[in-house]
Amino acid sequence: YDITFWKSELNNEISAMATEIENLKEYRRTLEKALGDTANPLHIAEECLMHREKRQGIDLVHDDVERTLIKEVDCIKKCQAKMKKVLDKAYVQLKMNRAAQHAMEIDAKDKHHAQGLDDRMQQLRNSSSGIGYYPGIESIDNTITIPDSWVRYTQENIARSQKERAASERLRGEIDSTLRACANEMWNQFNSVNNSFNTRIRETTDARNKLQAHLQRTMQEIFDMEKNIELLRKAIQDKESPMKVAQTRLDERTRRINVELCNDPVMKSLQREVTEIRESVRILKERLKASELSLARLMKTKATLEHDIGVKDNTVKIDTSYCMGMRKGFPMDPKIGPVFQMPTC
Repeated sequence: YDITFWKSELNNEISAMATEIENLKEYRRTLEKALGDTANPLHIAEECLMHREKRQGIDLVHDDVERTLIKEVDCIKKCQAKMKKVLDKAYVQLKMNRAAQHAMEIDAKDKHHAQGLDDRMQQLRNSSSGIGYYPGIESIDNTITIPDSWVRYTQENIARSQKERAASERLRGEIDSTLRACANEMWNQFNSVNNSFNTRIRETTDARNKLQAHLQRTMQEIFDMEKNIELLRKAIQDKESPMKVAQTRLDERTRRINVELCNDPVMKSLQREVTEIRESVRILKERLKASELSLARLMKTKATLEHDIGVKDNTVKIDTSYCMGMRKGFPMDPKIGPVFQMPTC
């Protein structure tokens, strides 16, 4: 009866431990998959940081996006470290579980053997075959336990198994909470990075649009200035013929002779005309020079604006096409993400 009772207790505990081992193995598989699933988010975050190093000029700045990306990389690496730590615990706990199970299986096997032997001995009769004399057998004592220690041995095996099973259940709870905590941290950080990206893209796009509007105004000013310069050059050119006429008249009138070389009103008027034309040309040339300087400044402004717009276009392309393009294909929905799938057992 005692052997049957303790063998039954052992078998029950062996069965419970086998179930626990399978449960823990399932949790371990889930944890291993979750740990593997963190590689892609980490790669994407690091790729984003690498792509953003290709920004140019004033945009190559340590902005909020870069800070949140660095935090995301740090967050994922910390989560990986936590998962690896718990995974190591799971490997150790599985070894402990199997050791406890193995000890109970040996104990149960020994009890099965003893029960079979005692059953046969119980059924031996005077008429049974196989009985015989074994001189001096009564003085041979090869026992190593007494009833109390025999019971205690099995109780200790069962207690050890129950202790390991309880530790295993606690570890499954730790795996579950670690997975959920890591998933929430990564999800929150992922959203934080995306929000920073969207804000930065909006700010950069607004800045680029303002630069483009400024460039349009500058282009119009350049067009107007070039037209003005053309008009000034034409005006200066138009003064050449009247100047030639006035100077030719004066030159020809120097060929008058004797008393006819008179400083008459005509001569005064021609001299005044030459002076006025020369003054007019001087003013026009000053305006032309000022206009050309203004045009040069406008062209320089245009080149600067075009460069700045190129810088902004490059930044928007990196943040929108490369970084957010990768992140849109990054499944981090708590309802479907592999990190969040908990074992049902």
